[in-house]
Amino acid sequence: MVDRRATSGRREIVGWSRRAPKGAQELEQARLRTRFDARLGAVMFSEPVRTVMERKKLLTASPETTVSKAAKMLARREVGAVMVVEHQRLVGIFTERDAVFRVIARGRDPQTTRLADVMTAAPQTVDPDKSFGYALLLMYENSFRHLPVVENGKLIGIVSARNALDPDLEEFTSESQRRKQILRERA
Repeated sequence: MVDRRATSGRREIVGWSRRAPKGAQELEQARLRTRFDARLGAVMFSEPVRTVMERKKLLTASPETTVSKAAKMLARREVGAVMVVEHQRLVGIFTERDAVFRVIARGRDPQTTRLADVMTAAPQTVDPDKSFGYALLLMYENSFRHLPVVENGKLIGIVSARNALDPDLEEFTSESQRRKQILRERA
């Protein structure tokens, strides 16, 4: 959404849009949409990780898997990280960035390099009942984009910074808030 303000003959872009609002009415509508989107975002960030995490895109491999095989798995599933699991316990995470910086840039052979040699061992995890905002903050503060979700020591999903951009999540949150408002009005 966009809020474009006319300032001394020029327009200041605050958000993004396909076109600029033309009249005062459109400008006011854009401002209202921006405020609504900000509230929606605040609600989205308070959602538990459990409702946001990806279960279907959870990709696992053993520490003995080669980088080449892991890269093919990532490409086939169109995901950016593989959880490295041993004896049903998370022992590491390997991301597309790891492939670039720890393998290719260092001249390692992806055909023979094992994930155990280049993964991030003992990665930070998040509890599924923590807020999505907490998970995003953790990712931001530690400069990573994928966060394994672990409950009672068991890997159950993954949340990524990309989830914050998910339109389905915004739609879900909006519908959830609409239903809560209807219930409040009935009471």
